[in-house]
Amino acid sequence: MIVDEVWGLCAVLRDDGVSYGDYLEQLTYLIFIKMADEYSNPPFNRSLRVPAEYSWGRLAPLTGAELEEQYNESL
Repeated sequence: MIVDEVWGLCAVLRDDGVSYGDYLEQLTYLIFIKMADEYSNPPFNRSLRVPAEYSWGRLAPLTGAELEEQYNESL
């Protein structure tokens, strides 16, 4: 279940010294851009006006240092 996975990742972040406020902000951002991406596709076809450079499609294919760099720029 996705909720269990997210909370599991939160536990990892917390154990690594990331504060609740910090990871909550980042999770909220990621969930927002993922939902915006999903709502822009059928059957919804909504335009939520997320700039392309900050979109889920921009983050999803990246890995490693490229992902971290793009993610930091997006935040």
